[in-house]
Amino acid sequence: MASSSASPASPASPASPASAVSARLPEFPWDRLEPYKAAAAAHGDGIVDLSVGTPVDPVPELIRQALADAADSPGYPTVWGTAALRDAVTGWCERRLGAAGLAHRNVLPLVGSKEFVAWLPTQLGLGPGDRVAYPRLAYPTYEVGARLARAEPVVYDDPTELDPRGLRLLWLNSPSNPTGRVLDAALLARTVAWAREHGVLLVADECYLELGWETEPVSVLRPDVCGGSYEGVVAVHSLSKRSNLAGYRAAFAVGDEAVLGELLHIRKHGGMMVPAPVQAATVAALGDDAHVARQRERYAARRAALRTALEGRGFRIEHSEASLYLWATRDEPCWDTVGDLSKLGVLVAPGDFYGEAGEQFVRVAFTATDERVAAAVRRLES
Repeated sequence: MASSSASPASPASPASPASAVSARLPEFPWDRLEPYKAAAAAHGDGIVDLSVGTPVDPVPELIRQALADAADSPGYPTVWGTAALRDAVTGWCERRLGAAGLAHRNVLPLVGSKEFVAWLPTQLGLGPGDRVAYPRLAYPTYEVGARLARAEPVVYDDPTELDPRGLRLLWLNSPSNPTGRVLDAALLARTVAWAREHGVLLVADECYLELGWETEPVSVLRPDVCGGSYEGVVAVHSLSKRSNLAGYRAAFAVGDEAVLGELLHIRKHGGMMVPAPVQAATVAALGDDAHVARQRERYAARRAALRTALEGRGFRIEHSEASLYLWATRDEPCWDTVGDLSKLGVLVAPGDFYGEAGEQFVRVAFTATDERVAAAVRRLES
Protein backbone atom coordinates (compact mmCIF):
# COMPACT_ATOMS: atom_id res chain seq x y z
CA MET A 1 0.00 0.00 0.00
CA ALA A 2 1.39 3.39 -0.99
CA SER A 3 2.22 5.81 1.79
CA SER A 4 0.19 8.99 1.93
CA SER A 5 3.19 11.03 3.09
CA ALA A 6 5.41 12.90 0.65
CA SER A 7 8.72 11.23 -0.10
CA PRO A 8 12.01 12.83 -1.11
CA ALA A 9 12.84 13.06 -4.79
CA SER A 10 14.62 10.00 -6.14
CA PRO A 11 18.10 10.24 -7.64
CA ALA A 12 16.48 10.03 -11.08
CA SER A 13 14.45 13.18 -10.47
CA PRO A 14 15.51 16.34 -12.33
CA ALA A 15 18.09 18.34 -10.41
CA SER A 16 16.87 21.46 -8.68
CA PRO A 17 18.43 24.75 -9.82
CA ALA A 18 20.37 24.89 -6.54
CA SER A 19 21.85 21.44 -6.93
CA ALA A 20 22.75 22.19 -10.55
CA VAL A 21 24.85 25.14 -9.37
CA SER A 22 26.54 23.24 -6.55
CA ALA A 23 27.46 20.47 -9.00
CA ARG A 24 29.77 22.92 -10.79
CA LEU A 25 31.87 23.34 -7.66
CA PRO A 26 34.67 21.21 -6.21
CA GLU A 27 34.19 19.39 -2.93
CA PHE A 28 34.41 21.80 0.00
CA PRO A 29 37.95 20.95 1.08
CA TRP A 30 37.64 21.50 4.80
CA ASP A 31 35.06 18.71 5.09
CA ARG A 32 37.84 16.22 4.26
CA LEU A 33 39.83 17.38 7.27
CA GLU A 34 37.16 16.48 9.86
CA PRO A 35 38.50 12.98 10.77
CA TYR A 36 41.95 14.45 11.42
CA LYS A 37 40.42 17.24 13.47
CA ALA A 38 38.68 14.63 15.60
CA ALA A 39 41.95 12.74 16.05
CA ALA A 40 43.77 15.91 17.10
CA ALA A 41 40.98 16.85 19.49
CA ALA A 42 41.46 13.52 21.28
CA HIS A 43 44.91 14.59 22.51
CA GLY A 44 45.08 14.77 26.30
CA ASP A 45 46.10 18.44 26.26
CA GLY A 46 43.55 19.35 23.57
CA ILE A 47 43.82 20.29 19.94
CA VAL A 48 46.13 22.97 18.56
CA ASP A 49 44.33 24.06 15.41
CA LEU A 50 46.81 25.57 12.95
CA SER A 51 44.74 24.69 9.90
CA VAL A 52 42.65 27.84 9.41
CA GLY A 53 44.14 31.31 9.59
CA THR A 54 41.38 32.78 11.70
CA PRO A 55 42.31 35.58 14.13
CA VAL A 56 42.13 34.73 17.83
CA ASP A 57 43.43 37.92 19.45
CA PRO A 58 41.09 40.65 20.72
CA VAL A 59 39.64 43.28 18.44
CA PRO A 60 41.49 46.51 19.35
CA GLU A 61 39.56 48.70 21.78
CA LEU A 62 39.43 51.78 19.55
CA ILE A 63 37.75 49.70 16.81
CA ARG A 64 35.21 48.18 19.22
CA GLN A 65 34.46 51.65 20.55
CA ALA A 66 33.86 52.98 17.03
CA LEU A 67 31.52 50.06 16.35
CA ALA A 68 29.61 50.68 19.58
CA ASP A 69 29.36 54.43 18.96
CA ALA A 70 27.75 53.73 15.58
CA ALA A 71 25.42 51.01 16.90
CA ASP A 72 22.34 53.25 16.72
CA SER A 73 22.08 52.93 12.92
CA PRO A 74 18.42 52.18 12.13
CA GLY A 75 18.55 53.17 8.46
CA TYR A 76 19.96 51.33 5.46
CA PRO A 77 23.65 51.94 4.73
CA THR A 78 24.68 52.71 1.18
CA VAL A 79 26.61 50.22 -0.94
CA TRP A 80 29.25 52.86 -1.70
CA GLY A 81 29.67 53.58 2.00
CA THR A 82 30.05 56.88 3.78
CA ALA A 83 32.32 59.66 2.56
CA ALA A 84 34.32 59.14 5.76
CA LEU A 85 34.89 55.50 4.81
CA ARG A 86 36.05 56.37 1.30
CA ASP A 87 38.34 59.06 2.72
CA ALA A 88 39.82 56.52 5.13
CA VAL A 89 40.45 54.02 2.32
CA THR A 90 42.09 56.50 -0.06
CA GLY A 91 44.15 57.99 2.77
CA TRP A 92 45.37 54.58 3.92
CA CYS A 93 46.23 53.50 0.36
CA GLU A 94 48.26 56.65 -0.18
CA ARG A 95 50.01 56.45 3.21
CA ARG A 96 50.60 52.72 3.39
CA LEU A 97 50.73 51.53 -0.22
CA GLY A 98 52.24 54.56 -1.92
CA ALA A 99 49.23 55.00 -4.21
CA ALA A 100 48.76 58.45 -5.74
CA GLY A 101 45.80 60.48 -6.98
CA LEU A 102 43.03 58.26 -5.62
CA ALA A 103 39.48 59.62 -5.57
CA HIS A 104 36.25 58.24 -4.12
CA ARG A 105 35.33 56.79 -7.51
CA ASN A 106 38.38 54.49 -7.19
CA VAL A 107 36.93 52.82 -4.05
CA LEU A 108 34.40 50.03 -3.53
CA PRO A 109 33.56 48.74 0.00
CA LEU A 110 33.15 44.95 0.27
CA VAL A 111 31.28 42.64 2.63
CA GLY A 112 34.55 40.83 3.31
CA SER A 113 36.95 39.98 0.49
CA LYS A 114 35.80 36.38 -0.01
CA GLU A 115 32.40 37.34 -1.43
CA PHE A 116 34.16 39.61 -3.90
CA VAL A 117 36.51 36.85 -5.04
CA ALA A 118 33.65 34.37 -5.38
CA TRP A 119 31.23 36.65 -7.23
CA LEU A 120 33.49 38.91 -9.26
CA PRO A 121 33.41 36.80 -12.47
CA THR A 122 29.61 36.68 -12.31
CA GLN A 123 29.33 40.43 -11.62
CA LEU A 124 31.66 41.11 -14.54
CA GLY A 125 29.28 39.19 -16.80
CA LEU A 126 31.70 36.36 -17.52
CA GLY A 127 30.36 33.03 -18.72
CA PRO A 128 30.98 30.12 -21.10
CA GLY A 129 33.86 30.84 -23.43
CA ASP A 130 35.54 33.21 -20.97
CA ARG A 131 38.64 32.25 -18.98
CA VAL A 132 39.74 33.18 -15.45
CA ALA A 133 43.40 32.65 -14.49
CA TYR A 134 44.97 32.30 -11.04
CA PRO A 135 48.21 30.88 -9.58
CA ARG A 136 48.83 27.13 -9.70
CA LEU A 137 48.95 27.16 -5.89
CA ALA A 138 46.10 29.38 -4.76
CA TYR A 139 43.18 30.24 -2.53
CA PRO A 140 40.43 27.84 -3.75
CA THR A 141 37.81 30.59 -4.12
CA TYR A 142 39.43 31.88 -7.33
CA GLU A 143 38.41 28.61 -9.00
CA VAL A 144 35.01 28.66 -7.31
CA GLY A 145 34.30 32.14 -8.69
CA ALA A 146 35.09 31.01 -12.23
CA ARG A 147 32.90 27.92 -11.94
CA LEU A 148 29.97 29.86 -10.48
CA ALA A 149 30.03 32.02 -13.61
CA ARG A 150 30.47 28.97 -15.90
CA ALA A 151 33.79 30.43 -17.05
CA GLU A 152 36.86 28.26 -17.54
CA PRO A 153 39.37 28.24 -14.65
CA VAL A 154 43.02 28.29 -15.76
CA VAL A 155 46.14 27.98 -13.59
CA TYR A 156 49.51 29.52 -14.32
CA ASP A 157 53.11 29.57 -13.18
CA ASP A 158 53.99 32.79 -15.02
CA PRO A 159 50.93 34.88 -15.93
CA THR A 160 52.69 36.50 -18.89
CA GLU A 161 53.00 33.08 -20.53
CA LEU A 162 49.23 32.56 -20.58
CA ASP A 163 47.33 32.34 -23.85
CA PRO A 164 45.38 35.63 -23.76
CA ARG A 165 42.60 34.39 -26.04
CA GLY A 166 39.33 34.46 -24.09
CA LEU A 167 41.15 35.49 -20.91
CA ARG A 168 38.99 38.06 -19.16
CA LEU A 169 40.22 38.05 -15.56
CA LEU A 170 43.70 37.53 -14.14
CA TRP A 171 44.13 37.05 -10.39
CA LEU A 172 47.41 37.88 -8.69
CA ASN A 173 47.98 37.03 -5.03
CA SER A 174 50.94 38.60 -3.26
CA PRO A 175 51.69 37.78 -0.50
CA SER A 176 50.40 34.36 -1.47
CA ASN A 177 47.97 32.16 0.35
CA PRO A 178 49.15 29.42 0.94
CA THR A 179 52.87 29.80 0.19
CA GLY A 180 53.64 33.27 1.56
CA ARG A 181 55.51 34.10 -1.65
CA VAL A 182 55.90 37.81 -2.46
CA LEU A 183 56.05 39.17 -6.03
CA ASP A 184 58.52 42.01 -6.48
CA ALA A 185 57.77 45.35 -8.10
CA ALA A 186 59.45 44.48 -11.40
CA LEU A 187 57.43 41.28 -11.85
CA LEU A 188 54.21 43.05 -10.88
CA ALA A 189 54.89 45.87 -13.34
CA ARG A 190 55.65 43.39 -16.13
CA THR A 191 52.38 41.57 -15.43
CA VAL A 192 50.34 44.79 -15.36
CA ALA A 193 51.82 45.79 -18.71
CA TRP A 194 51.07 42.36 -20.21
CA ALA A 195 47.47 42.42 -18.96
CA ARG A 196 46.88 45.88 -20.42
CA GLU A 197 48.43 44.88 -23.73
CA HIS A 198 45.96 42.02 -24.04
CA GLY A 199 42.90 43.76 -22.55
CA VAL A 200 42.74 41.52 -19.48
CA LEU A 201 41.45 42.85 -16.16
CA LEU A 202 44.10 42.31 -13.48
CA VAL A 203 42.87 41.96 -9.89
CA ALA A 204 45.48 41.67 -7.14
CA ASP A 205 44.48 40.00 -3.88
CA GLU A 206 46.68 41.87 -1.38
CA CYS A 207 44.96 40.86 1.85
CA TYR A 208 48.23 39.85 3.54
CA LEU A 209 50.24 42.86 2.38
CA GLU A 210 50.85 44.23 5.90
CA LEU A 211 52.32 40.92 7.04
CA GLY A 212 55.71 40.83 5.38
CA TRP A 213 58.49 39.17 7.42
CA GLU A 214 61.53 38.71 5.23
CA THR A 215 60.64 41.26 2.57
CA GLU A 216 58.33 44.24 2.13
CA PRO A 217 55.33 43.36 -0.09
CA VAL A 218 54.46 45.79 -2.87
CA SER A 219 51.00 46.83 -4.08
CA VAL A 220 49.95 46.99 -7.73
CA LEU A 221 48.63 50.46 -6.87
CA ARG A 222 52.14 51.84 -6.47
CA PRO A 223 53.02 54.23 -9.33
CA ASP A 224 56.16 52.33 -10.38
CA VAL A 225 54.01 49.21 -10.79
CA CYS A 226 50.84 50.60 -12.39
CA GLY A 227 52.54 53.45 -14.26
CA GLY A 228 50.55 56.09 -12.41
CA SER A 229 47.27 54.85 -13.93
CA TYR A 230 44.67 52.49 -12.46
CA GLU A 231 43.27 51.50 -15.85
CA GLY A 232 42.67 47.74 -15.92
CA VAL A 233 43.95 47.26 -12.37
CA VAL A 234 42.13 46.57 -9.08
CA ALA A 235 43.60 45.73 -5.67
CA VAL A 236 41.64 43.94 -2.93
CA HIS A 237 42.33 44.49 0.78
CA SER A 238 40.87 43.09 3.97
CA LEU A 239 40.97 44.08 7.63
CA SER A 240 40.44 40.49 8.79
CA LYS A 241 44.12 39.72 9.35
CA ARG A 242 45.80 43.05 10.07
CA SER A 243 43.12 44.23 12.55
CA ASN A 244 41.55 40.94 13.78
CA LEU A 245 38.27 41.83 12.06
CA ALA A 246 37.37 38.57 10.34
CA GLY A 247 34.06 38.61 12.22
CA TYR A 248 33.26 42.12 10.98
CA ARG A 249 33.52 41.30 7.22
CA ALA A 250 35.35 44.54 6.43
CA ALA A 251 37.20 44.86 3.12
CA PHE A 252 37.49 47.05 0.04
CA ALA A 253 38.61 47.15 -3.56
CA VAL A 254 40.59 50.04 -5.04
CA GLY A 255 41.55 50.81 -8.63
CA ASP A 256 39.98 51.26 -12.06
CA GLU A 257 37.03 53.61 -11.65
CA ALA A 258 35.21 52.25 -14.71
CA VAL A 259 35.34 48.68 -13.41
CA LEU A 260 34.43 49.61 -9.84
CA GLY A 261 31.68 51.96 -11.02
CA GLU A 262 30.05 49.15 -12.97
CA LEU A 263 30.37 46.81 -9.99
CA LEU A 264 28.89 49.47 -7.71
CA HIS A 265 25.83 49.72 -9.94
CA ILE A 266 25.37 45.93 -9.89
CA ARG A 267 25.96 45.66 -6.15
CA LYS A 268 23.37 48.36 -5.46
CA HIS A 269 20.78 46.15 -7.11
CA GLY A 270 22.05 43.17 -5.09
CA GLY A 271 21.98 45.00 -1.76
CA MET A 272 25.63 44.23 -1.00
CA MET A 273 25.95 46.73 1.84
CA VAL A 274 28.57 46.89 4.57
CA PRO A 275 26.67 47.53 7.85
CA ALA A 276 26.98 51.13 9.05
CA PRO A 277 28.66 50.21 12.37
CA VAL A 278 31.24 48.14 10.49
CA GLN A 279 31.92 51.08 8.20
CA ALA A 280 32.62 53.24 11.25
CA ALA A 281 34.87 50.55 12.71
CA THR A 282 36.77 50.36 9.40
CA VAL A 283 37.41 54.10 9.49
CA ALA A 284 38.90 53.74 12.98
CA ALA A 285 40.99 50.71 11.99
CA LEU A 286 42.47 52.35 8.89
CA GLY A 287 43.31 55.49 10.85
CA ASP A 288 45.45 53.70 13.43
CA ASP A 289 48.77 51.97 12.68
CA ALA A 290 49.75 51.23 16.29
CA HIS A 291 47.42 48.25 16.73
CA VAL A 292 48.72 46.75 13.48
CA ALA A 293 52.30 46.97 14.74
CA ARG A 294 51.33 45.28 18.03
CA GLN A 295 49.57 42.45 16.20
CA ARG A 296 52.57 41.98 13.92
CA GLU A 297 54.76 41.52 17.00
CA ARG A 298 52.47 38.76 18.27
CA TYR A 299 52.52 36.97 14.94
CA ALA A 300 56.27 37.36 14.53
CA ALA A 301 56.93 35.62 17.85
CA ARG A 302 54.54 32.76 17.04
CA ARG A 303 56.01 32.39 13.56
CA ALA A 304 59.57 32.17 14.88
CA ALA A 305 58.68 29.58 17.53
CA LEU A 306 56.76 27.34 15.11
CA ARG A 307 59.35 27.60 12.37
CA THR A 308 62.15 26.53 14.71
CA ALA A 309 60.09 23.61 16.03
CA LEU A 310 59.05 22.43 12.56
CA GLU A 311 62.58 22.59 11.20
CA GLY A 312 63.80 20.68 14.26
CA ARG A 313 61.32 17.94 13.39
CA GLY A 314 62.67 17.59 9.87
CA PHE A 315 60.48 19.99 7.95
CA ARG A 316 61.74 22.31 5.21
CA ILE A 317 60.06 25.71 4.97
CA GLU A 318 59.68 27.16 1.48
CA HIS A 319 58.77 30.77 0.60
CA SER A 320 56.81 31.96 3.68
CA GLU A 321 58.46 35.38 3.54
CA ALA A 322 55.06 36.95 4.27
CA SER A 323 51.43 36.16 5.26
CA LEU A 324 50.18 34.17 8.28
CA TYR A 325 51.42 30.73 7.25
CA LEU A 326 54.46 28.51 7.01
CA TRP A 327 54.60 26.40 3.84
CA ALA A 328 56.22 23.23 5.12
CA THR A 329 57.23 19.85 3.69
CA ARG A 330 58.96 16.61 4.61
CA ASP A 331 58.81 15.43 0.99
CA GLU A 332 55.95 13.05 1.70
CA PRO A 333 52.25 13.03 0.76
CA CYS A 334 50.55 15.90 2.55
CA TRP A 335 47.86 13.71 4.07
CA ASP A 336 50.55 11.54 5.68
CA THR A 337 51.92 14.68 7.30
CA VAL A 338 48.45 15.77 8.40
CA GLY A 339 47.84 12.35 9.94
CA ASP A 340 51.19 12.27 11.72
CA LEU A 341 50.73 15.72 13.24
CA SER A 342 47.13 14.97 14.24
CA LYS A 343 48.51 12.24 16.54
CA LEU A 344 50.34 15.04 18.36
CA GLY A 345 47.08 16.96 18.63
CA VAL A 346 48.24 19.46 16.01
CA LEU A 347 45.97 20.13 13.02
CA VAL A 348 47.37 21.64 9.81
CA ALA A 349 45.98 22.15 6.31
CA PRO A 350 47.02 19.73 3.53
CA GLY A 351 48.73 21.47 0.64
CA ASP A 352 46.54 19.86 -2.01
CA PHE A 353 43.66 22.05 -0.81
CA TYR A 354 45.41 24.76 -2.83
CA GLY A 355 46.25 22.75 -5.94
CA GLU A 356 47.97 19.57 -7.05
CA ALA A 357 51.35 21.28 -6.81
CA GLY A 358 50.90 21.36 -3.04
CA GLU A 359 50.47 17.62 -2.58
CA GLN A 360 53.70 17.25 -0.57
CA PHE A 361 53.26 20.37 1.56
CA VAL A 362 51.18 21.46 4.53
CA ARG A 363 50.12 24.98 5.43
CA VAL A 364 50.74 25.84 9.07
CA ALA A 365 48.94 28.92 10.39
CA PHE A 366 50.41 30.85 13.30
CA THR A 367 47.12 32.43 14.33
CA ALA A 368 46.57 30.32 17.46
CA THR A 369 46.97 31.87 20.91
CA ASP A 370 50.39 32.09 22.54
CA GLU A 371 49.41 29.27 24.88
CA ARG A 372 48.34 26.96 22.05
CA VAL A 373 51.40 27.79 19.95
CA ALA A 374 53.59 26.98 22.94
CA ALA A 375 51.74 23.66 23.31
CA ALA A 376 52.36 22.85 19.63
CA VAL A 377 56.05 23.67 19.99
CA ARG A 378 56.39 21.35 23.00
CA ARG A 379 54.77 18.50 21.10
CA LEU A 380 56.86 19.05 17.97
CA GLU A 381 60.04 19.10 20.04
CA SER A 382 59.17 15.98 22.04
